[in-house]
Amino acid sequence: MLMAMVGMRSYGDPCGVARGLDIIGERWALLVVRDLLLGPRRFNDLLGGLPGVSPNVLSQRLRQLTEYGVVRRRDLGPPTRVHLYELTEWGRALEPILLQFGRWGSQSPQLPDGPLGVDSLLLSIKAAFDPARASDLAGSYAFHIDADTYLADVANETVRLRRGTATDPDATLSTDIDTLRAVCGHEITMAAAVDAGVVRMSGDEDARRRLTDLLLAPFTPAPQPATP
Repeated sequence: MLMAMVGMRSYGDPCGVARGLDIIGERWALLVVRDLLLGPRRFNDLLGGLPGVSPNVLSQRLRQLTEYGVVRRRDLGPPTRVHLYELTEWGRALEPILLQFGRWGSQSPQLPDGPLGVDSLLLSIKAAFDPARASDLAGSYAFHIDADTYLADVANETVRLRRGTATDPDATLSTDIDTLRAVCGHEITMAAAVDAGVVRMSGDEDARRRLTDLLLAPFTPAPQPATP
């Protein structure tokens, strides 16, 4: 039986919720899925993005998720001999569930002290995206964060986010994760960060404005209605 193969305890309940939790209910499993939503990652990249997880536990979760068909391992072969982990089509079906769960969890009064990872920060863009603003934000944008590049395409009332190589984006932003957190946390304005040289942007003025609006939308409080 598959349950015996992956070595996880089952709720023994045929309900879809229980069956789903049999697969992704173990500690760290859903966070592994979260960190693969934007594209494939190497084991060490996953390990670095999940502070607190041990290599043994991460290996176990990846093995379980692979055996269940949520994740697959892709071997690039010689000369690199790099192993990448990526979501299967079935695994990618968890994206809307994860985004909605993130919206729900963000309302929790408890706020851990740990830093927000770059994937989580950028996934906030997708979670908070307002289709009504798609025409105002339309375009392609590249975020160079430390050694990684992330692409955002806004079109047809949706935003698509992924790791990859930028091809002639309308605007680009280059910075490090600490500065990005500071800008999104309103510790420094984007303009001040650019003036200080800790953020570099390219593209015409309107495209840079759209990129900034897209990035900061999840971290900008909604205007409160005027009191009569």
